[in-house]
Amino acid sequence: MGGGGDGARKLATAVEFVHSATLLHDDVVDLSNMRRGKKAANLIWGNSASVLVGDFLFARSFTLMVETGDIQVLDILSRAACVIAEGEVMQLAAANDAETTRERYMDIIAAKTAALFSAAGKAGAVVAGRPGAEATALETYGRELGLAFQLVDDALDYGGLSATMGKNAGDDFREGKVTLPLVFAREAGDESERTFWRRVISGERTDDDFHRAVALIRRHDGIALTLQAARDHAARAKTALEILPANAYREALADLPDFVVERAY
Repeated sequence: MGGGGDGARKLATAVEFVHSATLLHDDVVDLSNMRRGKKAANLIWGNSASVLVGDFLFARSFTLMVETGDIQVLDILSRAACVIAEGEVMQLAAANDAETTRERYMDIIAAKTAALFSAAGKAGAVVAGRPGAEATALETYGRELGLAFQLVDDALDYGGLSATMGKNAGDDFREGKVTLPLVFAREAGDESERTFWRRVISGERTDDDFHRAVALIRRHDGIALTLQAARDHAARAKTALEILPANAYREALADLPDFVVERAY
């Protein structure tokens, strides 16, 4: 593995531009006030500036993709950009819907988070001239790593520290997002608990509701079950690497799933 030269650098930059654009747009849509431990850009410069800069980063990323001179890379990442946008719409449609299923939740994070990880893995192999089987393996690796990352992130929202997370604990709850810890708690709870979830996710919340939400999620092992799911996806990511040559690059990639899961502890 390795290689790609200037094309790989442009590709890496393009992927990060797409990632940054989605974060800027996310913070506007979600009305977030913190990003990576600092005040969100839209609170500093306004929603209009954040959306326009996000649009510019998307446009610039495609310029860089074209400059790689590889139509397959452009196809991989342009398709991923479409999937990510679809994921944003899916998440918006599911907002404030306490009946969101586990399957729908997984579809959303597969589109929003895992799609970019997956595309970056496959495109990196293509631009480096690796065989098709290795490109497919890295596509799988990226998808599973992305799912593990988002599952841990969603678990931390109900049990993490702002300093570690780079955002405020409870942001997902206050934004009416149904994530896997909540789904586990709702499925295991009684009717009075499901009534509580319907009320708070619909937007009728009091200052004490987040504390009760955390208590219910812990009662039904929502955080532990979510982290176990993250570990399962992390293990699949590492398994996907077995087809690759044994070298320092593979070792570095194999360390990432463990790092993603361990940040929860």
